[in-house]
Amino acid sequence: MNHPELTQQALGILRNTDTFQWYFIPLFAFVVYIYFNEIQNKNWKGVAAGLSLYMVHWFYEILNALIQHFSGHALWTVPDGTSFLLLIGVGWELSMMFAVAGLIFSKVLPDDPKMKILGINNRVFFALGNAAFFSIFEIFLARTPAFHWVYEWWGAFPVFITTYIPFFLAANFAYDWEPRKQKMFIGTLFGINAAMLIVFAGILKWI
Repeated sequence: MNHPELTQQALGILRNTDTFQWYFIPLFAFVVYIYFNEIQNKNWKGVAAGLSLYMVHWFYEILNALIQHFSGHALWTVPDGTSFLLLIGVGWELSMMFAVAGLIFSKVLPDDPKMKILGINNRVFFALGNAAFFSIFEIFLARTPAFHWVYEWWGAFPVFITTYIPFFLAANFAYDWEPRKQKMFIGTLFGINAAMLIVFAGILKWI
């Protein structure tokens, strides 16, 4: 285990308004603008991809926070550098990035969902490529004071396999689903995430 004191540092700023910075507001405004622009253009498939990834992201962050509660340390923490720490492993800035990641990367998906690239279905191919990009970039983040992998065995490859591949598979496959299935997936995950936040953060105050 590396630098377990960073867990306490993260807990010390968890939902602490003393870390607030004014860029919190325009960053949120930019995300809202991006979605409103896509809605205006009736890019419902892109919106579904974006929201699907975002719901999976929140599910993972809640699980990471629960791991911290039960074991004493999360798999990843954000001990510094955020304008508002939402949960132990995600600050406002990271959350806003994930809010639009699925939407942004859906724009490179080919029109034909069955087309293959190097023998791999293009939805899977781009999910693997996007996951690899995010995992490699996270190596840089983990070298900064603002983001930390707590355990020695938790790093870019486990993140690639267990986290980012599911993120982008959800986004890329949701992009092609019929509207009813998109709404069901997003709505169900939203309900699960909201219930867990109410119970574990609001009532029990575990996270």
